[in-house]
Amino acid sequence: MRLFGLQLLFGWMNLALAVPAIYLMFGMPVVMRQHGWSGTEIGMFQLAALPAIFKFLFAVPVQRMRLGRGHFVHWLLMLCAVLLALYWQLGRENLIDDHALLFVLTLAISVAATWADIPLNALAVQWLPRVEQLRAGSIRSAVMFLGAIVGGGILIVVQARHGWQAPFWLMGAGLVLGMPPFLLLRSRAAPQKAVTADHAPEPGMLADWAGFFSQPGARQWTLLLLTSFPFIGAAWLYLKPLMLDQGMPLERVAFIVGIVGGLTGALSSLVGGLLIPLLGIARAIVLYLLVALSVLILLTLTVWMPPGGEGWLIASAILVAAGMGLVSALMFGLTMCFTRRRRNATDYGLQVTLFTVVRLAVPVLAGMLLDVLGYGGMLAVLTLGVLAAFGIAFRVREAVARSTQPMLVGRDESA
Repeated sequence: MRLFGLQLLFGWMNLALAVPAIYLMFGMPVVMRQHGWSGTEIGMFQLAALPAIFKFLFAVPVQRMRLGRGHFVHWLLMLCAVLLALYWQLGRENLIDDHALLFVLTLAISVAATWADIPLNALAVQWLPRVEQLRAGSIRSAVMFLGAIVGGGILIVVQARHGWQAPFWLMGAGLVLGMPPFLLLRSRAAPQKAVTADHAPEPGMLADWAGFFSQPGARQWTLLLLTSFPFIGAAWLYLKPLMLDQGMPLERVAFIVGIVGGLTGALSSLVGGLLIPLLGIARAIVLYLLVALSVLILLTLTVWMPPGGEGWLIASAILVAAGMGLVSALMFGLTMCFTRRRRNATDYGLQVTLFTVVRLAVPVLAGMLLDVLGYGGMLAVLTLGVLAAFGIAFRVREAVARSTQPMLVGRDESA
């Protein structure tokens, strides 16, 4: 029950920190368009997501600046308080026509939420046994899908029916609900390994990052981290435009991709996390990448079909969500496994930065391919990307499994 409570707590706070960015940067463009924002203005507004690229820098003060006993809790609560203040400022009046102020406040929320994610997941590494960290990764993956449903759909409806302030009140309430249990964590004794880690000597910043790559299997894991998700993630991003261009009504596309796809991805993430210990990490790496490759091949062939393959397109979209859920659960779980307890914040921040850079870069390249080659050509190239990732996964699976297996059977690392 203790572990279940911790998983629930970390999952809830990951959801509370994910929803605002999704709402403001992926849900709000619909409202912006209704109020006369140009395509360029909406596109430039997405630059508010850039702080995620600098998470490795945000992690440095979290790791090194000690805010008393249980300093990760203090960092988290301090940044959550900043978020609440920003919600209040943003929700005081309707800012949809004040483009500059809306962007500045959204950027500030992006910085605070990105920063708060670091102590939150550092605490997960500190408090959860390694095998539970794999489950925490699958829960976080599921939370991302649920966050897309809440922030990209439900809160837009709430705003339309109850006014500009309502979503910010709800997001603030979700954050406040998750904060008090962390005070209990602060007051309780931390696990012994984490206490030892808190008093470890601090190396230089560059040595800290270099130390991450010196872990057994870390270089192979980094290759897997950089290649496994971005190609299927880019395919998912372009599914809505693809289905619209195939003649499907907007409401139907939103339901299939936004709701059915989101729920499928969340369920697939949870199932994927449960299967990893049963399959073993080496088998899970290969199997999950094979699933991702298979569903992208199916989607590509469906697009190449003559008109009339709408049922196949819907099925392919749902299967892409399932494949993406499996892969993201694996990526989030292994990210925690390669986060050293003595370097909770910096190792986590470095890995998430690498993941974010490729996750943002590949869709940009995919958009360029779409303009030149069309949907069929773009999907073919993305499929080749997943094929290359599958080849890398097959090559590095044993090295990654050997590096993480001791952690999963209770022999923790001391580095």
